[in-house]
Amino acid sequence: MAIIKPFKAIRPTKDKVSFVASKSYEEYDLQELNSILEYNPFSFLHIINPGFKFHKNILGKERFKLVHNRYMEFLEDTIFVQDEIPSFYLYQISKSSFSSLGFFCATSIRDYKKDVIKKHEDTLEKREVLFADYLNTVGFNAEPVLMTYKDNDEISTLLKNEVTKKPEYDFTTTDRVNHKLWKVSDSNTIERLQRLFGEVKTLYIADGHHRSASSCLLAEKLKSKNNEHTGEEAYNFFMSYLIPESEIKIYEFNRMVKDLNGMSPDEFLIQLDALYRIEKRNDGIYKPTKKHHFSMYLDGEFYSLYLRKKVYAFTDPLSELDTQILYKTILEPILGIQDLRNDKRIAYGYGKYNLIKMKDSIDCGDFVVGFSLVPITINEIKAIADAGLVMPPKSTYIEPKLRSGLTIYEL
Repeated sequence: MAIIKPFKAIRPTKDKVSFVASKSYEEYDLQELNSILEYNPFSFLHIINPGFKFHKNILGKERFKLVHNRYMEFLEDTIFVQDEIPSFYLYQISKSSFSSLGFFCATSIRDYKKDVIKKHEDTLEKREVLFADYLNTVGFNAEPVLMTYKDNDEISTLLKNEVTKKPEYDFTTTDRVNHKLWKVSDSNTIERLQRLFGEVKTLYIADGHHRSASSCLLAEKLKSKNNEHTGEEAYNFFMSYLIPESEIKIYEFNRMVKDLNGMSPDEFLIQLDALYRIEKRNDGIYKPTKKHHFSMYLDGEFYSLYLRKKVYAFTDPLSELDTQILYKTILEPILGIQDLRNDKRIAYGYGKYNLIKMKDSIDCGDFVVGFSLVPITINEIKAIADAGLVMPPKSTYIEPKLRSGLTIYEL
């Protein structure tokens, strides 16, 4: 059963929170990133980009130490303050097309190791070790792992009751997303929420597989060095954002390939014909509408590809996944792409207008062929995780995307 703990968060003061909160630095282009760093001294980006202060691009362990230094400066300048009482932190994100309500808490390394917390993606050992070293040096966790759980009426009622109260934070960012945060420090409410999650059998990682794996690796390292280890130390837990599965939104990633592995378009279509019923679409941009059905853009034309199920075996939940089907029937055997993470011939895209962007990228010659899929469902994610299997990379793009710097968990 799931263990959750309140914690004493390090948080921005109310008057500065809208300036502190940031998206992941990877979501900014270089011009926007530099502009924020130049004109907003309170942005959390200053902590994770500490070299800006010295006009240098600093990497590795030197960067980790400087991240810690910038973090200490934010504490010294009271941009950040620590709560005196362990709390849970409800966080609501709202925009025109989407709203979600979940909460920040500390989740258990033991649950992760016992498979109460389940994953559906592989992690790279090199990245695990790197991020574990990062956490150990900086001494805090500011990027929560996004987890989901089966909808529960009692939990939902409790959370909805809390959000009738005045929030600690209520601000809107320049991308027109509203952010609200409530601190839940009442001992009775905390105990009730812990009891309810004690009845939750499984938490599913939606986003943050490397963060959770790295936290586990660091916990093992610190445990081995602590002769008085009790299991209650901060390093035995990691910060997570828990949200009911009905309140996450899953989008698809398109695939774009730079060449046809030595084939002409006609030769490629003939290869596909053995596994797919192919129809040329003459009605403009074409998007697939159901599982095992792909849209393909090739040589200035959109095609629909319908899987011939008699020539493809469904053996487990992974084999039924559209990203796996595309890999096993086209990308690997026909186009010769073995490594979906590192092969430079393939690229991925997501977003509202990505089908148009995919078409434009192919029309201008950056890529030769592109494939569009329907989004994977939460039930597919859970089936993969329950079976102990892992999805191909870039199978899901999941919202909400959380702002960094709102709550920080010290190790």
